[in-house]
Amino acid sequence: MFQYFETNYVWSLAVAAAIEMGGKIGEIETMCRPLLEVARQGDDDGTQAFLAAWEAGGDNLVALAEEDKACGRLLSAGDKLNRAAVYFITAERMQAHGYAPRKALYAKFLRTFAEGVKLSGENTQRFEIPYAGAHIAGLFTPAEGVTGAAPCLVIVNGLDSTKEMVHRAGLFPQLLARRGIASLFIDQPGTGEALRLHDMTAVADTEQWATPLMDYLQTRAEIDPQRIGLLGVSLGGYYCPRAVAFEPRFALGVVWGANHNWGEVQKRRLAREGERPVPHYWEHVCWVWGASDIDEFMALAEQVHLNGVMERVKVPFLVTHGEADRQIPLEYAHQSFDQLTHSPDRELKIFTPREGGIHHSSLDNTANAGAWIADWVAQRLGGTLV
Repeated sequence: MFQYFETNYVWSLAVAAAIEMGGKIGEIETMCRPLLEVARQGDDDGTQAFLAAWEAGGDNLVALAEEDKACGRLLSAGDKLNRAAVYFITAERMQAHGYAPRKALYAKFLRTFAEGVKLSGENTQRFEIPYAGAHIAGLFTPAEGVTGAAPCLVIVNGLDSTKEMVHRAGLFPQLLARRGIASLFIDQPGTGEALRLHDMTAVADTEQWATPLMDYLQTRAEIDPQRIGLLGVSLGGYYCPRAVAFEPRFALGVVWGANHNWGEVQKRRLAREGERPVPHYWEHVCWVWGASDIDEFMALAEQVHLNGVMERVKVPFLVTHGEADRQIPLEYAHQSFDQLTHSPDRELKIFTPREGGIHHSSLDNTANAGAWIADWVAQRLGGTLV
């Protein structure tokens, strides 16, 4: 993984993710160069300075986009706004939950992302799935070259990502669309809009939201109700298998980074084993899970494992993991795969240095890993590889 901040994995992970989402290295260098010294102070200190630098970089692109719009250059404006949105969400994700400017920046991010999608002419639309008196928001990209109802892959976030971040990484919606597969990236409870705008915290029994989601998808004429798969990224490597195990209408499942026993990983993190994904980590996980303190969170985390769950999966299932993942040990991928005893078509794919994608959820190379996963899905949902 490209480690811009040599002594700071967490900050470098944010940079790597921004690059995978389409950020430009020259713009990132301009934002990051003033942060080199503060990054050496650790993960948490200096995140406010990180926000200031990255928001300024995004604001500059917004100003340039306004100039483009004034001249009628709407496609150019859209491209700049798309990158500005990447920089805004990267900055927002790095902040402590209670840092007040975070809320305003998230609102600016949503506006910027939506306008960028519109002006750049992306074939993506917003879905709002009714849930818990509000809704789960999603980004839907239709399949290409398909007449009538198409197969669809639903993609869920990890601990700290949002639908827009995963949507942007490695051009995954386009990889699927070209293979005849529609995609829907959602902010499930505990992530993105669900957490920030509706106070929907994460739940261990993910079928609580997966079943209403499936009910909704059955009503969409552009989606084949018999060919809907589910993919989970990072902590989605727990959410997805649990949902597929208890919601039998999913036609297949995929994890992009196995997370077989996330509760056990939290004990390791308390013992300072492995890397963490975001600054202010313990504050962040308490926010995501609706816990008042670490003790309450650890009690909730005890439930977040797949022992006794994977055996219930009765559809094709793909487990992928990066060989050099520094957050979630590789052993958990083997545990998930070994327990898929009733899947009629199971596969374990470990990404190696030869193809890239060896770090957490392939943030060092989402393109090759994403294409491999898209091919696997297309072969099983009736898509195309040519």
